[in-house]
Amino acid sequence: MRTAREIEDFIAGDGRHPPTSGRLGTLVFTESAELYDLIYFSFRDYRAETAQIATQLRSLHPACRTLLDVGCGTGEHARLLASLHAFSVDGLDLSPDFLRIARAKHSAGRFFEADMSNFQLPGRYDAILCLASSIGYLKTLDRVTQALRCFRKHLEPDGVVIVEPWFTPDRMSTGYHSSRAVEAPGVRVQRLGTTQVDGRVSRLRFEYTIETVDGIRHATEVHELGLFTVEEMLSAFRAASLSAEHESSGLTGRGLYVARMAPGGTNV
Repeated sequence: MRTAREIEDFIAGDGRHPPTSGRLGTLVFTESAELYDLIYFSFRDYRAETAQIATQLRSLHPACRTLLDVGCGTGEHARLLASLHAFSVDGLDLSPDFLRIARAKHSAGRFFEADMSNFQLPGRYDAILCLASSIGYLKTLDRVTQALRCFRKHLEPDGVVIVEPWFTPDRMSTGYHSSRAVEAPGVRVQRLGTTQVDGRVSRLRFEYTIETVDGIRHATEVHELGLFTVEEMLSAFRAASLSAEHESSGLTGRGLYVARMAPGGTNV
């Protein structure tokens, strides 16, 4: 957890927000990287999620040891999968601010700054994870397929891919509102969210009110995530030479895709 001073230093607008130019992806947590854990710890049970993932991996691939967490964010899943479940976990994310936090949490892991649809790492992994609906930020099925092909290239022949998707089109509509209020010593944050659906893209607008000992600051972020049907996602897996199954409940009610290399597929 970040201290109130670290949070205030980040949100004060000191020029450390990462650039977005020259990248395939778009950085979105530019205002809230230092607030992410404070907000998400209030409603996500990371220990339960990682326990479920670990159990699933042990069942699917008993010899599984090495994991790559794609879209790793602040590294909480990586930290717990390593510290509580004895996996060797690396991470990948587009945000240098997230990666800085993740490296501090899980110093034994290697964390790579890259776009999930276009990366080249030095090794392969027994399992590749993409959790917390990070795949939705790719916005189009073409880029989802590119990412899945990249996952496959970094997968050991008997490896497993686990992807937690964003919502399907039928489960999102314009006008949804959300509110979160969290606090820690020296800081209080309120996040108000509104949702707009534009074709196959959901647009989430978050308005932050951040109160610290130095005063009140307001910030805004807009997150865009693609909306894909189950069949569209399964087709993207097939196009990437991965054989996938869909679980309707998953970790948080959004479902889960579990995939292996398709017969005759290759990771070279």
